[in-house]
Amino acid sequence: MFLTDLILFVLTCIVLVKSAETLVGSLSRIASYFKVTEFVVGFMIMAFATSIPELFTGISSAMESTVESPKTSLAIGNVIGANIIDLTLVIGIAAILRRNIKVETKAVRTDAVHMFLISTLPVILMMDHEISRIDGVVLLFIFAIYVFRLLIQKGRFRERTEADISKGEFHKNLILFVISISLLFISAHFLIEYAHALALELGVPDILIGLLMISLGTTLPELTFETKAVLSEHQYMALGDLIGSVIANSTLVLGLTAIIFPIQTTDFVLFMTSAFFMLTIAFLFITFIEAEKHITWQEGIALIFLYILYMIVVLTIRSLETTQVMG
Repeated sequence: MFLTDLILFVLTCIVLVKSAETLVGSLSRIASYFKVTEFVVGFMIMAFATSIPELFTGISSAMESTVESPKTSLAIGNVIGANIIDLTLVIGIAAILRRNIKVETKAVRTDAVHMFLISTLPVILMMDHEISRIDGVVLLFIFAIYVFRLLIQKGRFRERTEADISKGEFHKNLILFVISISLLFISAHFLIEYAHALALELGVPDILIGLLMISLGTTLPELTFETKAVLSEHQYMALGDLIGSVIANSTLVLGLTAIIFPIQTTDFVLFMTSAFFMLTIAFLFITFIEAEKHITWQEGIALIFLYILYMIVVLTIRSLETTQVMG
């Protein structure tokens, strides 16, 4: 039963990621058909599109939750885990491949500081062991402010120069958009089901599955996009995607999830440990780009080792908790 659930979990992750990639591509082509500027497409990629797997996972976990069986700890685990992976594995691999990611514009460094401040908000709201529906509204309000700030800074993006999209291609992408949205809903639903089943079979809290398993699957779009971006000399877009994803995860994803069903976790120690790692890594990321104005391949390796350290610490804490319960 365990092996079957694990295989189905992995397959569901693949469907979720692939449908998200199709959705991003179809949205971009639809935007081109309507002559939308690069700003809008850039925003869809940076602050929304690559966070779609986390968003659908969060919404699905909230819709599957009941008072007797809340599953929203999968959502908070997924978001914290995804943010840590974005700031370690994703940017670390990109830095190693590029050898050196330069951060020459002050706007990106300012955005990084805002990212750090915004990512602390869910941690503060969770101090009473719950992100309530009112807290969810607060998080969505913060996301709206972030969007507004981007809108008034759209001069940071160039106009689109892409070739015209034919009507036939537009209809094709519209169909792909509808199919990918449907697949996202379905795969997110089954992802939560199989993740919850794995947590029960392994005897671990839902948040641990979210932190270490679901987050790895849902961050694949960021890894794909940022790797391609840095290798094609679009380093700003890669950093923008990273920062936008962390902000969208911390506000839009958790906000919508909490409004549908309040976010709770039965393992507060595990949450606080992961939150501490997330904020520490976010602070180190700011230090790298503020003090040195670049991220070297050596720093990329250091960030990857930080993720390995995080996994060791989390698994050690869980092992100690299990030992105490058995004792």
